[in-house]
Amino acid sequence: MKAYLILENGTVFEGASIGAQGESIGEVVFTTAMVGYMETITDPSYYGQIVTQTFPLIGNYGAMKIDSESGKPELSGYIVRELCTDGSNFRKEEELDEFLKRNNVVGISGVDTRALTRIIRESGVMNGMISSSKSKLDEKLEKLKKYKVEKAVENTSSKDVHVMNENGAHRVVLWDFGAKANIERELIKRDCTVIRVPYSATAEEILSYKPDGIMLSNGGGNPADNVGIVAELRKLSEKKIPTFGICLGHQLLALSMGGKTVKLKYGHRGANQPVKDLATGKVFITSQNHGYAVDEKSLKSADAEIRFTNANDFTCEGVDYKSIPAFSVQFHPEACGGPEDTEFLFDRFIGLMEDNKNA
Repeated sequence: MKAYLILENGTVFEGASIGAQGESIGEVVFTTAMVGYMETITDPSYYGQIVTQTFPLIGNYGAMKIDSESGKPELSGYIVRELCTDGSNFRKEEELDEFLKRNNVVGISGVDTRALTRIIRESGVMNGMISSSKSKLDEKLEKLKKYKVEKAVENTSSKDVHVMNENGAHRVVLWDFGAKANIERELIKRDCTVIRVPYSATAEEILSYKPDGIMLSNGGGNPADNVGIVAELRKLSEKKIPTFGICLGHQLLALSMGGKTVKLKYGHRGANQPVKDLATGKVFITSQNHGYAVDEKSLKSADAEIRFTNANDFTCEGVDYKSIPAFSVQFHPEACGGPEDTEFLFDRFIGLMEDNKNA
């Protein structure tokens, strides 16, 4: 069956329908990751977005639950150049197309993803629609102009409190803004009791768990929309509990310390983003998925030190705070999928908690 990708600027791509039937609207973005499509599809940070895979062949190892980063996909649509319909891997549980159908993900294949990526790089991310028809184009374009990603954190956060590895050496509250599952796996691997709390948790509720540390998770949407979370985070910062922020958590921590965030032209999404550690001069290859960045100039009065920068565009990739025992990074040290170069940051977090206990 034919399908069409309609962009906000009027560009139309024709392809074949994959996944669920229907019409879907979202912000069209691209990821340069060559592996880990299951992790990409199930990353809650993609809420409200239509994801383009720049790697030309997707689905070659099928679909399997063990590679999922959340209970279900949260993205609005999926775009590939070619979809493999006969995946080959001993772990395969079903074909990727079956997984997309079962999870009601509308997709399109046969799209010239190189041309699409060039448009996004040159014009910036824009809204788009996957549809079985290109009729009534003016009405569709009007819909696209009005679309906005909203309530990303509210719709992807867990609703209840979950406790994992109950008798661990360190008690960590994982504040869930749409957390990837591998964050809690990395903490449990280091013998942490992980208390996963929803986005709506207050500072008082978090403190009631007597945490040794607080982990601020990744998530989707515009960080500046989360006014309530920022206010609660500001209260927590006064308690000087060791804190580690990842991706959206990094941005929210900066906002709570008086910083600002800006929207990037087309963001950083993929498993091959170079990041420089300004303290050592080393460059790490990182996994990333974000459309906003912390404005480093806005943090000058926040007793903060920029620790990491993006080696491509020099945007802020990590901050060390001097007045509180906290640090944060824009990239994903838990990877999945991607390189494991920066997993040591979880060890740094453990060290921060141990130092605080012994102080």
